[in-house]
Amino acid sequence: MKRIILSLLTIFMISPVWAQNNFKAFIKDSESSEPLIGATAIVQGTNNGATANLNGLVEINNIPNGQQTIEFRYIGYETQRKTYSFPLSSATPTEILLAHSHEEMEEVIITATRSSRTIADIPTRVEAISGEELTEKGNMKPGDIRMLLNESTGIQTQQTSATSYNSSIRIQGLDGKYTQILRDGMPLYSGFSGGLSLLQIVPLDLQQVEVIKGASSTLYGGGAIAGLVNLVSKTPSEEREFNVMLNGTSALGLDASAFYSQKFKKVGTTIFASSNHGTPYDPANIGLTAIPKFDRYTLNPKLFVYLNENTSFNVGLNTTIEKRTGGDLNYIEGKPTYPNPYFEENTTARVSSQAGFDHKIDGNRTLSFRNSVSYYDRGIKIPSYSFSGVQLSSFSELAYHQQGAKAEWVAGLNVWTDQFKQDNVTPAEAIDYTYNTVGVFVQNTWNASDLLTLETGLRGDYQNEYGFFALPRISAMFKLHPKLTARVGGGLGYKAPTVFTEDAERIQFQNVLPINTATTEAEKSTGGNLDFNYKTPLSDNMTFSINTLFFYTRIDNPLILTPAGSFYEYQQPSGLIDTKGIETNVKLTYNDLKLFIGYTLADVNTHYNGTTATFPLVAKHRLNNVLMYEVEDKLKIGLEGYYFSQQKLNDGTIGKSYWIFGLMTEKLWENFSLFLNFENFGDTRQTRFDTIFTGPVTNPTFRDIYAPVDGFVVNGGIKIKL
Repeated sequence: MKRIILSLLTIFMISPVWAQNNFKAFIKDSESSEPLIGATAIVQGTNNGATANLNGLVEINNIPNGQQTIEFRYIGYETQRKTYSFPLSSATPTEILLAHSHEEMEEVIITATRSSRTIADIPTRVEAISGEELTEKGNMKPGDIRMLLNESTGIQTQQTSATSYNSSIRIQGLDGKYTQILRDGMPLYSGFSGGLSLLQIVPLDLQQVEVIKGASSTLYGGGAIAGLVNLVSKTPSEEREFNVMLNGTSALGLDASAFYSQKFKKVGTTIFASSNHGTPYDPANIGLTAIPKFDRYTLNPKLFVYLNENTSFNVGLNTTIEKRTGGDLNYIEGKPTYPNPYFEENTTARVSSQAGFDHKIDGNRTLSFRNSVSYYDRGIKIPSYSFSGVQLSSFSELAYHQQGAKAEWVAGLNVWTDQFKQDNVTPAEAIDYTYNTVGVFVQNTWNASDLLTLETGLRGDYQNEYGFFALPRISAMFKLHPKLTARVGGGLGYKAPTVFTEDAERIQFQNVLPINTATTEAEKSTGGNLDFNYKTPLSDNMTFSINTLFFYTRIDNPLILTPAGSFYEYQQPSGLIDTKGIETNVKLTYNDLKLFIGYTLADVNTHYNGTTATFPLVAKHRLNNVLMYEVEDKLKIGLEGYYFSQQKLNDGTIGKSYWIFGLMTEKLWENFSLFLNFENFGDTRQTRFDTIFTGPVTNPTFRDIYAPVDGFVVNGGIKIKL
């Protein structure tokens, strides 16, 4: 009897073991059938799961008998659930095909690297502002791209005029002259034409904005030392796009923009037009404008012709006319209270052509040609002084692109001409120059393995005044894990000297001496960066990502503007400028909520003649915080908070640290939306905690502008889609 009982107990004890089952599956991409390394499978309602190996194989043990649901997940793919009855009839691993998720995973094709890869597959670190983010930033400042860039980690826009709002862009703390701004890969905003560019580009016709930080001269030649910003225009599709935006501000500004595009059988077109108007505004009641009076008109038509499925070309025109007047408020309004009031008047006429030709030789090879010609006429007037001139520049490039299974090649030849002629001065006093540059470049992107993608490039430039420059570059991307990617890269750069810098713009180029090319060397740079990008789902409703960038750039032969009696001249002291620091971006999403946190540490220093000093007008610490609530196609609400630490000023003093807060809202319907934004609702203004000028208001000596001067401004309007 005892033996029978013991036998029964033994059977009952080991039967659960017999009921434990194994499950094997290969998890693959539904389109390419590539294994999804790191994909997860988990028995629903339990903690029992496994992660896919290098072959995409998952194996889950100890699954009890009966019906069990297994959930398969991989970031960027639709979650899939399948129910199985255990024990299974076959031990052969099953195949699971996951489809790409279209939610929050918009495919962004990058053009600034000259390849045809998505942003996730490029070894060069590229940041793209596109889609909803570009739309939201456009709502806050529909008339220009200054705010769009200033609210990005690692980028700071520097105001160079207290009364006219003129601004330049700084990447990683370096002077604006070291950043190249491109339109569709062509340098339309360099030199003299860059002084007002941020304030004269309306974002409604932009598809995306691409930012590369660090030396990019290998692809784009001189000037891209700190980095580049590529403004990518919209192109027509078969579905018509017709957008109208009307915006008004509490400072009595008005923006009206319209964009139309459509592709027909053999032709397509895009047409953009805008009218932007500002009313003189003085929130500090000091008698000087924080926002100038301005009237600007923009028209950008473009024609696309599709000769056949392999050959197409396009031609377009970008035109801008503006008059901008800042200074004494009463003088601008036509009722001066002083006999000799201060004013600053800028008149601008900008016309540039764009042309492109693309021909597919076969499925893997493409030949392209691009050309632009730019005419820029600007005049500046202040009491008892005027400065004006015309810049005429052109850019032509012939490029060959070949894409294979393992490697991608881009090679090309380009010619860049840049000429400036100052008006109404003798040849000896003029700051004229004529620069001609011929460059040859080649770039290779090689998929060395599943782990490593390598991008190498070499450029040779010959510049008529400063000679030959060899510009190598290398970037590598390591896919350490499906959730973790690392990029490392570096390269050389150079900048041909011109007088058009932030410092000269700040004094309206008054008494600035021409550069002596015989005794001046080109500025040269060496830079590198390392970044890590990690992204993972925390639950079905929550995702987390973090990106951290470490950067360093060194500039030799820096050109600085120094007083020379009653004049200013550019000198090259013995030494260098360097910038080093960290950028960190964190994104956390939970259902309809998104939290973005960005931190920038920029340590920028000058090392002249054995002495180290802090570079002026750089916030060493910056913090960006954005909380978004979004119901797709219905409602958007965003709360922003930006912190800027103390900045050293050019007069040796230290500016105050400050916060800026903003609230944006948009209600969407099928064909239109209404938006309302409360920008800087804490009314942070430099005039509230510091001064912006010394001396009398009729003859002010302006100090550096390191904080907002316009304060709290409300803007709102309507967007219509037809």
